[in-house]
Amino acid sequence: MSVLNRVGGAASTGPAGWRTASAAVLAAALALGTAAAPAAAAALPRSAAAAAVSSASAGGFGPSGFGGVRLGMSAKKARSTKKIVYVLGSGACTGWDLKAYPGGADDVGLYISRRHGVAVIAAPKGVKTPQGVTIGSTGKRLKKAYPGIRRAANGYSTVTVPGNPKADYLFQLSRGKVSEMILALKDQDCVN
Repeated sequence: MSVLNRVGGAASTGPAGWRTASAAVLAAALALGTAAAPAAAAALPRSAAAAAVSSASAGGFGPSGFGGVRLGMSAKKARSTKKIVYVLGSGACTGWDLKAYPGGADDVGLYISRRHGVAVIAAPKGVKTPQGVTIGSTGKRLKKAYPGIRRAANGYSTVTVPGNPKADYLFQLSRGKVSEMILALKDQDCVN
């Protein structure tokens, strides 16, 4: 799973750092107003056991959430699902992982905002959007599934989530294939 990454701990308003290339690109995109959601560069792989979990057992990725956690769900309600585990942070946002998809030491699978609740969810390998896109799908397949997709200045392809106008999908492509999928509230305040 490509995930949002921290390096060296948490800042008071969000993650202490992302992989350098991604942070710079995202900052430029946000300054241009072309993306309101997080981005991350290539990330650490998930465990083989987590990758083997099928999308059927976890549910689809979107339109409102994933793995029993929904965008906008309060931190208290998300914790009560017992499907997440704390990773890092204090202040405006905290980083978490889904228990079924544990990340490495520097990985964060989702962010919870004090203001907006669950704000950002990164997709693990093997799960699909309701339109059938998964990590590994071709760019052609992505465009067919989401005809309104646009390329943001940060290099991510973004589209409003069908069935959820309050959220965006962000897709990173590498060598013509989807290498990362993110589901994020349009007004999230965790990663910028």
